[in-house]
Amino acid sequence: MTVDETLAKLLKSYRRYYNIETEDVPEPFAAMAAFHTHDEQFFLVKAATLAEADAHEYVFFVTAKHIGPDDMRRLDEAAWAEGMSRVVPHANHRSTDIALIVLAEQIDEAAAAYIKKCKRYKSYRHTLQGWSHYSVVAMETSTGDFFCNRRGKNLRKLFRNI
Repeated sequence: MTVDETLAKLLKSYRRYYNIETEDVPEPFAAMAAFHTHDEQFFLVKAATLAEADAHEYVFFVTAKHIGPDDMRRLDEAAWAEGMSRVVPHANHRSTDIALIVLAEQIDEAAAAYIKKCKRYKSYRHTLQGWSHYSVVAMETSTGDFFCNRRGKNLRKLFRNI
């Protein structure tokens, strides 16, 4: 399966719950997906609101022929910076998660090792205004190998279905 075919299948699976953008996406990304949710708890009537919580998730997709360790480091920093620029912490902000999905024909061993060690987290006002987690997932389309950081393991099932 080629990189473009894999991206098309991934975007199709994300389309159900996420808003997908394939045009006017910041460089170096091929596509971006965004998910937003707002939860409210109230007592008898909506005017008596007990709690509110906003959660957001931004997924950045990258396609390439070859990924080396320097490329992976640059993509990692770009995804985290772009995701963090979209965070707006406030009293009802629960979380803003950021994910980077890399699809490449070949991924160097050093880049795979970098992915496994990648860990980023940020809390806002000691989690009173929420937090941000970061997931990284990479798939080598020529072999079907799958690399991820600890937070990216929950996407394993999605990639197995592809």
